[in-house]
Amino acid sequence: MSADGSDDDTSRSAAATAELAALREGLSRPLPELDARYFYDDRGSALFEKITELDEYYPTRTEVSILESHAHEIMRDAGARSLVELGSGAGRKIRLLLDAWPSRDDGGRCVMLDVNESFLASSVRALSDRYPRCSFGGVVGDFTKDLARVTAPRPTLTVFFAGTVGNLHPDARERFFSTLAAAMAPGDSFLLGVDLVKDRAKIERAYNDRHGVTADFNKNALRVVNERFGADFDESAFEHRAFYDELEQRIEMRLRAVRECSVSIAAIDWRRSFAVGDEIRTEISCKFTRESISRSLATASLDVRGWHTDPEGLFALAHCWRRA
Repeated sequence: MSADGSDDDTSRSAAATAELAALREGLSRPLPELDARYFYDDRGSALFEKITELDEYYPTRTEVSILESHAHEIMRDAGARSLVELGSGAGRKIRLLLDAWPSRDDGGRCVMLDVNESFLASSVRALSDRYPRCSFGGVVGDFTKDLARVTAPRPTLTVFFAGTVGNLHPDARERFFSTLAAAMAPGDSFLLGVDLVKDRAKIERAYNDRHGVTADFNKNALRVVNERFGADFDESAFEHRAFYDELEQRIEMRLRAVRECSVSIAAIDWRRSFAVGDEIRTEISCKFTRESISRSLATASLDVRGWHTDPEGLFALAHCWRRA
């Protein structure tokens, strides 16, 4: 880096330009799309934490129950000197692995990567206070782009909780797996949380809670785009919609116009009129079977050697190593 920091400035400028181009491209599709990253300002992150506590939202409590049952087995099999958590959230689940980790008080290091800087800083502080003999670090970044910025002593266990991998389209998911596998050294492993295919009604209830928290979370993407890019979305002109596509085995979250409106974003020279019923897709959430996620991981030469699930088969943790 040059003394005046121009390399960093150039990098930030290029990233901002790429983000604007991606925003315009997504919104210009026949079915406009917003990247799920726009859910997560401080308000959106807090709303998501509320979602995880809802009765209808089974993934979080189920994943926690699996960790409570299998954390010691997972950490024994991993033999890790470092933990890396992608999408750190509030750090609740990582504590179950930390509690079961022999290296925690013997030179272990835990690094977390998340897009939300304040949530990440809060997680690092809380964990440092709870585990004073373990070292912690945080990297602000996007797990699809910034894996190379995460460094930690080997062997490393990288964890990706919450079924977030299901938010990626299949081609993006396979690119992510390939990037991750390329960064893995011998002895490293990868623990992946996956939401499983199940009764449609149960899945749809999880994304249409009776308190409207998920609806607020969905609309928060419009608020974030307004604040960040000077857009003029009227949140009240759109309603939350989430449905399960059985053919694609995924939830789609959308925002549907309830009245005619026009929206413009000068920063990307974009304007669009919405008729009643027009929609914006804000998220997909793919559901998997053991066979389907194993096939996807295999494209990156990642083998599932450990499979941990709950008695109802709602959710699973897949523990993977790279093929030699």
